[in-house]
Parts: sequence; C-alpha cells; structure tokens
Amino acid sequence: MTPPAQLSLLAAWIFLWLLQRNTGLKCVCPLCDGDVCETPADGACWNSVMLIDGREKTARSCLSPLEMKGQVFCHSSPSVSLRECCFSDFCNNQTLHLQPERPLGDPDRSNRLQLPLVIAVPSCLLCVALVLGGVFLVQSQRCLYFGAQKHDPEEALDDHMLMSADKCLKDLIYDMSTSGSGSGLPLLVQRTIARTIVLQESIGKGRFGEVWRGKWRGEDVAVKIFSSRDERSWFREAEIYQTIMLRHDNILGFIAADNKDNGSWTQLWLVSEYHEHGSLFDYLNRYTVSVESMMLLALSIASGLAHLHMEIIGTQGKPAIAHRDLKSKNVLVKKNGAAVIADLGLAVKHDSSSNSIDIPSNHRVGTKRYMAPEVLDETINANNFESFKRADIYSLGLVFWEVARRCSDRGLQEDFQLPYYDLVPSDPSIEDMKKVVCEQKLRPNIPNQWQCCEALRVAGKLMRECWYANPAARLTALRVKKTLSQLSSIRDVKD
Repeated sequence: MTPPAQLSLLAAWIFLWLLQRNTGLKCVCPLCDGDVCETPADGACWNSVMLIDGREKTARSCLSPLEMKGQVFCHSSPSVSLRECCFSDFCNNQTLHLQPERPLGDPDRSNRLQLPLVIAVPSCLLCVALVLGGVFLVQSQRCLYFGAQKHDPEEALDDHMLMSADKCLKDLIYDMSTSGSGSGLPLLVQRTIARTIVLQESIGKGRFGEVWRGKWRGEDVAVKIFSSRDERSWFREAEIYQTIMLRHDNILGFIAADNKDNGSWTQLWLVSEYHEHGSLFDYLNRYTVSVESMMLLALSIASGLAHLHMEIIGTQGKPAIAHRDLKSKNVLVKKNGAAVIADLGLAVKHDSSSNSIDIPSNHRVGTKRYMAPEVLDETINANNFESFKRADIYSLGLVFWEVARRCSDRGLQEDFQLPYYDLVPSDPSIEDMKKVVCEQKLRPNIPNQWQCCEALRVAGKLMRECWYANPAARLTALRVKKTLSQLSSIRDVKD
C-alpha cells in the first residue's frame, strides 16, 4: 500500500474513532440490568482483574468522563491488578489475566499501547492527521490517574463479596476501614449503592443544591444532590472524602459518589451517613443543651478538626487538610449528641513533601460571617498552609460561642443567635464584616454570668484564644481538643 493510501486510512480510522467517542459506547457490565451499560459521550468501557487472596477477581463496567477524571480506573499495579479502558462497543468483553512479569514484547501489552503508538506516526504525516492525532492523545489520557494519590482503592476487597445481601452500611465501611485503604468503597460498590437508593424526602437546600433523606436496604442515608453547574464542588468534596485515612468518628461518614442522568440533565450525587438531628444550627435552634452536652459537642467538633488538620506520615498516610468553611450549618449532630464535621467542598490539602497546597478551583467562597480577619482584609498568606488552619480556628471559636449561648446551666441560656447578630445585617457583605472584625476589632459578647460555671468560663477563654486578630497567636485544634478533654476528665472525676 502506498504512503498516501496509508495516511488516508489512518485519517479515516481516527475520524471514525472520534465519531464513536461522541455517541457513547455499550459495554459489558455484570452488575447492570441485562449485563449491559451505556456510556455518555467521551466515556469508556472498563475491564479489571485483581488479585484477592491469591485468586483473580474480575470486574467490568462503563465509565463516564467525570469518573475517568477522578479515580484510578486504567492504572495497574504489577502482579496485583490489571486495568484497561477501551473505546469501542463491548470492547471490555474479554477476560484479563495477571502475570508475574510481563515481557516487553507481550502481545496483550502491545494491544494496550496501540492507541498511543498510532499517534506516534512518522513526522511526515499531513497536518490534518497530526491535529487529529493530538485530539486522540488528549482523549486517551482521560483514563490516567488524576491527582497525587498513591493508593489503589479497589485492590483491597472483592466487589461481590462486599455487596453480599446480608451486609449493612456499617459492615461495608468497617470492611474498607480495616482493609488498609481507609479511603472509601470501590467504584462499582459506590455506583451500585447510589443507583439502588430510593429518595424519601427533601431535608435541606443550599447554594450547592439540595439534601435528601434516602433509603438503602432499609437504612437511612443522606443524599446531597449538586446541580450540574456545581460539578467542581461535587468532584472536590468526593475527592477529599476519599482521602486515605480520613475516616473518623467526628468527620461525616462518606458512602458513595455518582452521577445520575435523568434524561434532561445530570444530577451529581454524594451519599453519606444520615443524622436525624440535622445540622448544629438546626439543633441549637430547637434545643438548649446541658453543660455535659455542650462539652460533648465542643470536644467532638475539636476532635474532628484536629484530625482534619493532622498530617499522618507513612505509606498509608494522610495529608493535612483545612476546612475553610467551618460553621454551625456545616456541623451535624449524631444521635448520641456528638458532632461530625461535614461539607468539605472548599477544603485544601497540603503536600508536605513538595510543600504545595492543593487549592480547589471553584467559584465558591467561605461564609462571610465566619471569615477570619485575614481572609476579610485579604492579608492571608495563601502560600503558607498554616494560614488556612489558623483561619479554621477562628471559625471554630465562633461555633463554640453559638453552642455556649444555648447552655442551660442554672437556667441562664439565651436564644440562639448567629455570631455578630447584633453588629451586622442578617446577610452581611464582606465590607460589613470587615468593618466590624478588622477595623473595629469587635468579637461576639461573652456574658459575665459565664464566670459562674467552670465549663462556660473555660469555653469563653478558649473562644478568645481562637479568635485573636493575630493568626499566629491562636490555639491549634489539637491544643483545643486537649484542653476540652482535660476539662471533661476533671468533671467526670468530680461527678
């Protein structure tokens, strides 16, 4: 065949491939109805084999473009897992097998490298073919691992074992937390859970979308539904929740993330544990709290924030994370009266090895009423991760103030109010908050009667040390946690 004919065939093949990529694919999917799933445009078919307890376990499914950006689907670990993304109908209808070592000349390996090799044609290709080849390369890269994570969340347990009919959510989460991953359930388990949830009632609305109570196998779950315009917030929050070693008693328990196409638009779901008391904001509006309840709420919030802020060194380590939007509406109250920190869509991660800060690129900002002085006047050093942690501590002091006001010691509780309720409008602007917090250097009022109760007196002192104007003078989350723990121990001894 002459070179011009070869070039024509190549260009035609790439055109056909791009056309198919824009119309979606049909893929083998044993967990789907009819064993078949269909991808949206720019999706891929997925094939996987993993070594579990010395035996090979396979999995096949469809991948959407969003899922291809956020997880390790086509990334393999030698001798442990083999993953492939492919881009034609039912191309994942083959059984993969692991080999201890794959020689360079192995035919299967050559097949997996076929697309990149096709792009690397001799430099004499016509300009049109080069442009199309470039587009092809960009599309194929969607299957690579996104971000700096160093683990494979699906190597730990077999999906079918996890999804056995007798397992409840606590069992699934326990299996994952004891498997060494600590980063969330495998992709297929997440998708299976999300797609079998029945929504029951709307329980809240916010700037991101809506929160629903749903049912899965008779258990209540919370479903946070993001609008498609808030894709970045959804993706960021799901990514943060699946950070290795993040799971903690005082961090909202993440279950699954999925995108659901209802034919007209795409809904972005984030599924988490359900807490019937709702947010701390709602809880304090409805109830007063005893001194013991106040201590439990404060200690659990401080414990959750200390875990977020802490870096855990090691192969299965955890980066330090700053919340950036801590407030009573982003804290939930559990049935036992403890609290969990939620809404991690604005969180930032710190990579200590490169001293880099992973700041999300979305259009949302924190809540003005809870912004630290250095955030309001834009003097915060965004290149120093400690700056974000110190801003969290300022917000923590304001949340403590909200809780302490509702403490019913000696019948002295007050009505629930938001911080600065008497100094700024109900929906303050940046300028309103800047004038009060930065220029006038005012803070919420701490009543004199708090001095009559040891717990309230210590809480008032902690608040002042959390909202210092100088960020470096503020307490750390760990110091706050230790102080509250000591106070709780002293009260237990006295009782």
